[in-house]
Amino acid sequence: MSSENTAFSDPDAEIRDRLADTVAANATFDGWTEATIAASAQELGLPEGEALRLFPGGPLGILEYVSSRADARTVADMEAAGTAGMKVRERIRTGVRIRLQKHTGTPDSARRALSLLALPLNAVLGAKLLYRTVDAIWYAAGDASVDFNFYTKRATLAGVYSATLLYWLNDRSEGGEATWAFLDRRLEDLMQIEKFKSQVRAWPGARTRAGATRR
Repeated sequence: MSSENTAFSDPDAEIRDRLADTVAANATFDGWTEATIAASAQELGLPEGEALRLFPGGPLGILEYVSSRADARTVADMEAAGTAGMKVRERIRTGVRIRLQKHTGTPDSARRALSLLALPLNAVLGAKLLYRTVDAIWYAAGDASVDFNFYTKRATLAGVYSATLLYWLNDRSEGGEATWAFLDRRLEDLMQIEKFKSQVRAWPGARTRAGATRR
């Protein structure tokens, strides 16, 4: 969707983006709090009550907005990078790397966001945002599965993505090379799982047994 169409359908799109970006930047030092939202709104010169109108869900609402926007941008960047011509493993690797390098913000801001989402009351939202991210990456990677495999792929990538994100948060290597090496190792594990699943499906009688189980 073009920016013109987005602006037409949502006249607040530009200011909502600006407020979300300002809050994310300030959260690096002050956390994802109501006070950070208020300070960010004041920084942008917004009238009183405008931040609440734009994000009635408060810090969690902004977090969800930022995460969903990052997912959409990751998909667009994967398509622009020509992932359609890559092997599946490289498509996923590119997607995870784009998401972390370009659309996750600073490590300190991301760390504070994870701390907020880790609270018991916010755990459901945290799980939902993680699912949306890995689903977006698989979608951009061209996954067309519709059976149980659809869910197992997302579950395994969720584990890979979460582990890589945590590693990235503490990585001090130049260019994040240690993180990308870690990601490669996790993806190798993922590909081995997918290879094993394919072998199992190819075993004589596997489809017959699966059909009998469903009945």
